[in-house]
Amino acid sequence: MRKFEKISIEQFKKDITEDEKLYKEYLLPKRSTKYAAGYDFYSIFDYTLKPGEIKKIPTGVKVIMEDDDALLLLDRSSMGFKYNVRMCNQVGVIDKDYYNNNDNEGHMWIKIQNEGEKDYIVKKGDGICQGIFIKYLKTDDDIENEILRKSDY
Repeated sequence: MRKFEKISIEQFKKDITEDEKLYKEYLLPKRSTKYAAGYDFYSIFDYTLKPGEIKKIPTGVKVIMEDDDALLLLDRSSMGFKYNVRMCNQVGVIDKDYYNNNDNEGHMWIKIQNEGEKDYIVKKGDGICQGIFIKYLKTDDDIENEILRKSDY
């Protein structure tokens, strides 16, 4: 199963705001056309990104995936092409086990930078990135390590 979900109201209040009305209003990602590869993620609120400024933006979204899936979070074409705004890491890779993790429920964030010369104005409901599901392969001699932790890196 592949499915986008809102983070819990408790996580929303912790990460974003206490505004329960806003929680009920924001949109889950969806494809804009029948043949669109990407699921558009939408801004939860209005903001402006000044030239040279970097902001970490919450999506309010988590994702459940199949065992051999990953979700790639990518710039929307118009962000870079029209406005010279891009995600700081260029591509976000979301793994299946990020869903409902202990730290943040799997809440996905993006970090964007305005490298243009004009303010980048985003309104609530505007597309801020896109997510594309991919299947991935493993080597024949792959050894899964269930106890590997961040501290081991």
